[in-house]
Amino acid sequence: MSTYETALGASSPEKITLLGQDLAEDVMGQVGFGELAFWLATQRRPSAGQTRVFEAVLAALADHGFTPTAIVTRLTYLSAPDSVQGALAAGLLGGGSRFLGVTEDCGRFLHDVLAGLDSDLPTDPAGWDALALATVRHWRSEGRFVPGLGHHVHKNGDPRTARLFQIAQEEDLFGPHLQLFAAIGRTHAQVLGKQLPLNGAGVCGAALADLGLPLELLRGFALLARTAGLIGQLAEELRHPVANDVFLSVDLNNRPVPPDPYSSPSISGDPHG
Repeated sequence: MSTYETALGASSPEKITLLGQDLAEDVMGQVGFGELAFWLATQRRPSAGQTRVFEAVLAALADHGFTPTAIVTRLTYLSAPDSVQGALAAGLLGGGSRFLGVTEDCGRFLHDVLAGLDSDLPTDPAGWDALALATVRHWRSEGRFVPGLGHHVHKNGDPRTARLFQIAQEEDLFGPHLQLFAAIGRTHAQVLGKQLPLNGAGVCGAALADLGLPLELLRGFALLARTAGLIGQLAEELRHPVANDVFLSVDLNNRPVPPDPYSSPSISGDPHG
């Protein structure tokens, strides 16, 4: 018979174990949910400082108003009030390159830059600024956007960014990913010709990468945080419904126009180039 090893949850008739701990005695009432989520993902128990930074990230990403993820959750619940799981899933499926997914994109971007260094990491702000400047120039030359730069609302600075920098510094966890991200914030205007804010999703990705969390799961942590926010959106929808007004606003204000047939863009050169 095959066996399937796991260091996570397991049950016997007498008890449940989780991460080698007795769930009822050693975890429940003893370990906070943020600490447990970190522990589950890394299979190493975080320090108090790591837990504080991680939970600050979760708080930063939990809710940010009537974003598309929140709107679709409310509208799905309006359409299927018998399916709370469907409403939550609809909102989580919207976590992509424009909302929430930036956390993963920024963490990966910073990690790739640092992993590609031919020499040791910079040791002072001037060194980090030089690396950041070279990085932004390279990405600009390739016509790519730097993940974590810019915000459609917080154009003069995302308040989450400065606070997370502060918390990481207080806990001595301001690592190379945050160092590089901060340097990009100081230098990018020299290349782009304008000052953009470092957004909250990006700084969260930098902080999670500095905590040593798996890069492949960074978006998962953003979705974990947003799940709490979407539950809040549904709870408020129950008390003060707005989804029907959103639906009617679109439905009653549509304007018929002639068909606009789709035409594929012309393709030149090697399509696989």
